[in-house]
This record gives sequence, C-alpha cells and structure tokens, in this order.
Amino acid sequence: MMIDKNIAKETAKKRVKELKGYYSHITIFVIVNGILYLLKTGVLTSLLPEAFPKESYYYDWINANVIIWGLILGVHTLILFRDKFTFIKKWEQRQIQKYMDEDGGETHK
Repeated sequence: MMIDKNIAKETAKKRVKELKGYYSHITIFVIVNGILYLLKTGVLTSLLPEAFPKESYYYDWINANVIIWGLILGVHTLILFRDKFTFIKKWEQRQIQKYMDEDGGETHK
C-alpha cells in the first residue's frame, strides 16, 4: 500500500513538472513573440539603438517564427495531453498489437 502511494506521488510530481514546463513554454512564446511584433510594427523603434535596422521588411521573418514556434507548441500540447486524445492511445494500442502479432508469427516458424 505504501509503495502504491509513493508511485502515485512520483507520478503526480512528474505531471506537475511537465505542466510547469508547458506553461513556461506558453509564457515565453507570448512574451518573445509579443516583443518581436512590437518591433515589427514600429512601436519599439524609439527604444532601439541608432545602428539597429528599423525598416519593417527587416522583420518579415517574425511571421515564420510565430508559425514554426506555434507548431512546436502544438506538438508540445499533444504530447502533454496525450491521455486526453483517445485517437493517439488507440493508435498506440493498434501498433502494439501489430508488433505482438508479427513477433508471435515469427516465433512459430
């Protein structure tokens, strides 16, 4: 009984650590890309040093950054909440069964 509680506690700690990392990822995503968009729109231009490029075309890469980072954040979400997405669990079960069936067929040869 005590072992079950220890396992449950470790599992809970791991889950909290994963959630904390996920929320940090979202926070950093919003802050960094918010600042980048403020640079792109010219709101922060007055705070930039003289030698820093201020033309808007210089910041065209920011859109690609948001899309790519957003996709990465989406994957992070899928991984973190994998138990909520039953299609992933069903796929995993089908793959496990497939490989078990294949291995079972080879051992009978």
